[in-house]
Amino acid sequence: MIEEIGRIAVKVAGREAGRKCVIVDVLEKNFVLVTGPRELTGVRRRKTNIVHLAFTPYKIEIQRNAGDEDVMKALEKAGLIDYMKQKVGVEPKAITP
Repeated sequence: MIEEIGRIAVKVAGREAGRKCVIVDVLEKNFVLVTGPRELTGVRRRKTNIVHLAFTPYKIEIQRNAGDEDVMKALEKAGLIDYMKQKVGVEPKAITP
């Protein structure tokens, strides 16, 4: 399952598009709980549809519902702090009638 706890993803829709986040919980079939953490990437903890995420090959070891401090420690341990700070260019999706 690609939408797993600890997976790093890029938001592709909304005001946070292009910013990286970490999945901290799988809520429903199509929804996950993500966090940036906000101090690092600008993505606040929120429920997100998986359609609005692009998954990366990176994964960190965290517990379910880990706090932002725990996520930061895991990112530091994995050496991904600089990677998380980099914003990604996202192409806007065409709206079809």
